[in-house]
Amino acid sequence: MSNERLIYLPLGGAGEIGMNAYVYGYGEPGQERLILVDMGVAFPDMDTTPGVDIIFADISWLEQNRDRLEAVFITHAHEDHVGAVGHLYDRLGQPKIYARAFTANIARGKLAEYGVADDAVTTASAWPEQIKVGPFKIGFLPISHSIPESSGLVIDTNAGRVLHTGDFKLDRNPLVGEAWDPDLWADVAKGGVKALVCDSTNVFSPNPGRSEAEVGPEVEKLIAEAKYMVVATTFASNVARVRTLAEAAERAGRSICLMGRAMRRMVEAGLETGVLSSFPTVVSPEEARDIPRENLMLLVTGSQGERRAASAQLARGKHHGMTLKEGDLFLFSSKTIPGNEKGVIAIMNQLSELGVDVVDDSSGRYHVSGHANRPDLETMHRVTDPQMVIPMHGEHRHLREHAKIAMAAGRGAEVCVNGMMLDLSGNAPKVVEHIETGRTYLDGSVQIGYLDGVVRDRIRMALNGHVTVTAVLDEQDEPLGDPWCDLMGLPETGKSKSPLSDILEHDLSQFLGRADAKTLRDDDKLEEALRRIVRNSANDEIGKKPEVTVVVSRLTA
Repeated sequence: MSNERLIYLPLGGAGEIGMNAYVYGYGEPGQERLILVDMGVAFPDMDTTPGVDIIFADISWLEQNRDRLEAVFITHAHEDHVGAVGHLYDRLGQPKIYARAFTANIARGKLAEYGVADDAVTTASAWPEQIKVGPFKIGFLPISHSIPESSGLVIDTNAGRVLHTGDFKLDRNPLVGEAWDPDLWADVAKGGVKALVCDSTNVFSPNPGRSEAEVGPEVEKLIAEAKYMVVATTFASNVARVRTLAEAAERAGRSICLMGRAMRRMVEAGLETGVLSSFPTVVSPEEARDIPRENLMLLVTGSQGERRAASAQLARGKHHGMTLKEGDLFLFSSKTIPGNEKGVIAIMNQLSELGVDVVDDSSGRYHVSGHANRPDLETMHRVTDPQMVIPMHGEHRHLREHAKIAMAAGRGAEVCVNGMMLDLSGNAPKVVEHIETGRTYLDGSVQIGYLDGVVRDRIRMALNGHVTVTAVLDEQDEPLGDPWCDLMGLPETGKSKSPLSDILEHDLSQFLGRADAKTLRDDDKLEEALRRIVRNSANDEIGKKPEVTVVVSRLTA
């Protein structure tokens, strides 16, 4: 009897929305040959990850086992699925990467930023083509989503067939990219599906999902009725929506200007790969300045409140010489991702202060989700009829609810979060191991672990302020003059109305004047005492204990 097993191990994307990274393996326990599905990122916020540029999964386990890694397969070109390819490529031993044409185009662009040649990514065809790597046969199965050429994966091993849906919706008319084809998925499933590893994002949405085609007429009417300049933002990767907005502007007699690198890059990729057969003529920002406002539409990045994106810069006053004025229309043709609400609302309020009319998705007319709602998930279960369902791509509550749906229909299911290794070989999923995992931060140009303490210290400084104490001692270990303090992020005065720095320096001088020789000779003891005095004195004066750095300088003969 074979001891080989089929394992599933999410390193990111299970128990959260973002930074997707899913490992599959087949072989003897501990010696399985591996594939990685997706290499995505998540985005920071000022509350929990100040100063961080992007976040991706902790791949330490996979890095340690990279000699077993056969290849990487990217399901689609959203940042939370492809955004980390450049950052992780070398750490994983420069693996083979497979993706369909549009996704491959985007992935090559990201790798090129690191000097990686285009042939690192192999362009794959859609099903029924399958790619043989190690003990796996992998096929890209077309599915509709909010970006072109999204694909589920057919993963075949001797243990059976796994369908990994990737992100998906059941859209019969997505405008750009392939439509949902239930007959195709049923045909692929007819030989039996061991496990359906399935998107869970919209499991709490009770109504069937709507088609991208429903957005066009509403957008066209809105733009046609606008009196002055129109600005619209959406996910740059949703090229079907971008084209819908552009075509509505063209029919309204408006010139179209794309603002934001990501917006231009996605449209270029669509045209280069043939995903977009056409796109209305666009003008440059320089040309747009000379066009009457009532004849112009800007398509801009920043639908999620990103501070450096075009939307935020326009809301703050000016971008590429363009300004917004009273009576202009600003359309958010997008859904705000949970966690981004503060940034988006801040931009909306800034626009309102300029007199701009803001229209968002609260009416449901100008955006449709790219993810399957609860009835659609139930349809996918029925069409593919899997032995077991493993929810992915969702917070814990999404995974748990999705598992309940599967179990209610008599299917096996498991709530599997990052770091939990499942054996899918038997008749039900079985937890066999837990891998230590977390997240990695790109901080400037350096990758740091979430346990390294860098971000934690930054948060503490942001919350508490910082004091640098400098004390100088002579050759006899006696204080040479008074210590001094440099303050950052702290009020100048406290309850005594005297300068805070003066109070701290006075208390430090008093301590040094009475400290015994043993303390003055011991740098560690001295630094700890000075730090404690600053924190306690500051707490008495301003109600905060700041972070403290102590510098002790000793003069030598």
